[in-house]
Amino acid sequence: MYVFGSETVPSANVLVTDRNCSPDVVGVSASASVPSAAACCVTGASQTTDRCGQPKPTLGSGNWVCSVGWSSQVGSRAVLVSHAWMSGVVVQSVVPVCSAIIVADDSVAPLNADRSNVNRTERPALIACVGMQHRAVGRSGLRVSEIACGTWIGRTEGSAAAVARAALDHGITTFDTADAYAATRAEVVLGKALAGVRRESVEICTKVFAPVGPGRNDRGLSRKHIMEAARASLRRLRTDYIDLYCAHRFDPRTPLDETLIAFDDLVRQGKVLYLGVSEWTAAQIAEALRIAADLGLDRIVANQPQHHMLWRVIEAEIVPLCQREGISQLAWSPLAQGILTGKYPPGAPPPADSRAVGPAAVKFASGALSYDVLTRVARVAPVADEVGCTLSQLALAWVLHNPNVSSAIVGASRPEQIAETAAASGVALADDVMARIDEILDPVVERDPARTPSQPTDYRAG
Repeated sequence: MYVFGSETVPSANVLVTDRNCSPDVVGVSASASVPSAAACCVTGASQTTDRCGQPKPTLGSGNWVCSVGWSSQVGSRAVLVSHAWMSGVVVQSVVPVCSAIIVADDSVAPLNADRSNVNRTERPALIACVGMQHRAVGRSGLRVSEIACGTWIGRTEGSAAAVARAALDHGITTFDTADAYAATRAEVVLGKALAGVRRESVEICTKVFAPVGPGRNDRGLSRKHIMEAARASLRRLRTDYIDLYCAHRFDPRTPLDETLIAFDDLVRQGKVLYLGVSEWTAAQIAEALRIAADLGLDRIVANQPQHHMLWRVIEAEIVPLCQREGISQLAWSPLAQGILTGKYPPGAPPPADSRAVGPAAVKFASGALSYDVLTRVARVAPVADEVGCTLSQLALAWVLHNPNVSSAIVGASRPEQIAETAAASGVALADDVMARIDEILDPVVERDPARTPSQPTDYRAG
């Protein structure tokens, strides 16, 4: 399939050619426009020349190429993938940063760190666009998107639904929520937003523990509450099963074997596929694994901790344990409630529309708004510029640099924020970049494993 000059491709189209179906290089020609919801994935093993008639190596199985011609525009969801050979992005073509990672070999002009010459180079820049990447969850076969969409209704139900739909548009397949978020409404909104979406194409994670009603059994990890909460979550989410069901906190009032047997029964009933925990200590996770092994129960494959550049309490004990036991981290608050986006300049009052002011401030990490913390965060921004990404993307790439992390769970109050965070998938940080970040932030980093379990408000500088 080919998109010719001045053609516009409707947003719902997916342009795909099989590697054996066409002798021509398939691509996007002069002045064509492929909008953000279209995917342009093409290949051709039988070709011997590119669209300009230049010779190229024979393509093997799985080598995908795409040529983007003069003045073409390719939207943010275009997936242009190549391995052995890459057709070019010709001068003045427009490929948004959020859709592409630009690479070059010795046959093309090198790309500037800030990608500023992608539209001006006199020779084509080779392009390998990875799109949203996925990672395995522990030793399980489940794969989740590197960026997950956290759904807890940041502003209104309408905006939360729009954010979830935007997440789908940008390749995010993993959605995280909890029965207690917004007094159960978050699950309702997510269920509506995903209505009509092929169920097998998404991963839904929810949690149980926090109070969802006035009754004495409307909370905790007793068998009674787990079974009732799972049934209610399935109804609100409009689904027959939950991909990942997590214990939102540890329940010291309930015998751990009772909790684990109830979870195992849900797995055996097909209502839950995988099990996880959130904000459990290393000792609690280890004990759960021991009991599961002794009783032959389904074991934990995921942990959901708070984890970001400023809050690293999982590194000393939890990550080593989880690496040994085949458990992955799905990190929540990877942007430290927006502090790592740069929206809070040092010495300036918080933005009026931020969660640091108004009623939401009681749940905000106000301890991070010290001049020292904000100044150090501001010093990280030039590092992001050198890498060629935003500060938010750098913060997410930092979290994903840890191989024990499967996904970074991001929130958004507006759909447009999702485009930026989704683009952090696939961004690789060199060791020297990681070292520079550590050097800048080290004095204000929290590392004490005794700070688990945590809340966003727990962070205090110094």
